[in-house]
Amino acid sequence: MFSALLGTAVLVLGMAFSFRPAASNVQWITFEEAVERSKTEKKKIFVDVYTDWCGWCKVMDKNTFNNPEIARYLNENFYPVKFNAEQREDITFRDYTFKFVPSGGRGYHELAASLLNNKLSYPTVVFLDEDFNMIQPLPGYQKPHQFEKIVKFIGGNHFKSTSWKEWEKSFESSL
Repeated sequence: MFSALLGTAVLVLGMAFSFRPAASNVQWITFEEAVERSKTEKKKIFVDVYTDWCGWCKVMDKNTFNNPEIARYLNENFYPVKFNAEQREDITFRDYTFKFVPSGGRGYHELAASLLNNKLSYPTVVFLDEDFNMIQPLPGYQKPHQFEKIVKFIGGNHFKSTSWKEWEKSFESSL
């Protein structure tokens, strides 16, 4: 009996260590990494502009970005960038060095202000084309079903030929 239990335990442990769940998280990169990767492979850029103190940013991470379908779509169709709007490190882009600006008790990064059209609201996600030109900033928390519709509208280039109203009518969710 002991050997049967031991065999079962070994089998269960072996399964536990060999099991790998399907990747469901967004593979976040830095803004600088997106710039570098875009030199060899063009993709749209998705930027999640957040702060450490933003509660809705954390909810969007948990509920929206951890959704397996959304994570898969972002990873396949964009360079997904996670950008702290209060980071202090300089970023040089297009011959300009964006810096941290102290303001009040915290401050903000100039790149965040530029991406958000100087409307510092968190969370805000920003869609950029393959050449880092603005497609659309989108402020506020987005639930998975709302976000899926938006990310596929932009990621699939439907925004170039289809109105949002037409897209909403024809859209079929994968969630």
